[in-house]
Amino acid sequence: MVLPPPPKSPVILRTLLDRYIFTELLSPFGLSLGALCFVMLTRELLRLVELLVSKGVGLWSVLKVIAMLLPSGLVLTLPIAGLIASITAFGRLSYDKELVAMRAAGLSLFRLSQPVFLFALTVFGLTLILSQWGQPWSSLNLKKVALNLLKDQLVLALERGAFNEPIPHMVIYVPDAADGRSTKGIFVSDERTATEPRIIVAEDYQVFMDQANNQVALRLVNGVIHTHPDQVDQYRLVSFASYDIKLSLNQSSYAAAEERPTYEQIMAMIRQGGEKDSTGLRRLMEYYKDLAFPTASLVFCLLGVPVGIVSKRSGRVGGFAVGVLIIIVFYVLNVAGDFLVTTMLISPFVGAWMPNIVFIVATIILFMKMSRQ
Repeated sequence: MVLPPPPKSPVILRTLLDRYIFTELLSPFGLSLGALCFVMLTRELLRLVELLVSKGVGLWSVLKVIAMLLPSGLVLTLPIAGLIASITAFGRLSYDKELVAMRAAGLSLFRLSQPVFLFALTVFGLTLILSQWGQPWSSLNLKKVALNLLKDQLVLALERGAFNEPIPHMVIYVPDAADGRSTKGIFVSDERTATEPRIIVAEDYQVFMDQANNQVALRLVNGVIHTHPDQVDQYRLVSFASYDIKLSLNQSSYAAAEERPTYEQIMAMIRQGGEKDSTGLRRLMEYYKDLAFPTASLVFCLLGVPVGIVSKRSGRVGGFAVGVLIIIVFYVLNVAGDFLVTTMLISPFVGAWMPNIVFIVATIILFMKMSRQ
């Protein structure tokens, strides 16, 4: 006589259920994260394609720039993707009546949300790591990458026999060799200063990097500078033996972001400018947001559970739309907090955490309402 297999224990069933719900979150999370990153980096990607195609910059340099830009983009998109994933997953579970069956088996909404909480902790950890360490690291390395990129643009602009524009408002021309003979000389039209355009002609040149000052320089040898060449009354002619044209990082297509000040530096700025210094107060609020914004990913993922159940008929596209609407509200609350801090109606700490507090209250209310149904 063959005995039937023993029934699976409730612990195993719940473990499988946790894995099932966790897996349901991964697909919409990956899709929305990829879509959001693409949208946020579209402008930068178009500029990189221009550098790759029209400026002739190497593919490896372009890929390094993308790698340096990703941490900042992921810090913003990870919480949004977590929210959309939670809304989409529980919207589908509710629409297909799977959630009804789970709750009929005696599982509460809070119990079903445990894998979501684990998922939220993962998203929070990734966002926090990228915010606290990834962004400063990428900002530091972006300086080096941008400096090399600027040098590449300048070197490529020295191609013989063609007019090139390595940076806006500067055109460089190096004459091509004639009849196989070597030809020296360089022509530079520098209109970076609109009030003082210059045309520079020199016999020779060389490119060098000044990493200490984050600059790339084109050193011209034995030449003349024509200032205001199109205006007779202001025209000047200056000869030189050596002249450096310096290009700083802020003239590059990808200048590095400003380094974030420490808490001590911010407080010193506030003491120096006074308690009514709006710049110092805003800097202090941004400092508090370094932890407040990653924490929002925890709130967003849990908020998506009751919101997904309510909007069960909306599908993936609808879940994405609802998620975007929630993010808009979050953004408006951030702007309101910034305004209230600069007008000194609330403290920078409260201004940084106010959106999170509002959404935590909304999440608790919605959870309590959905758990009674």
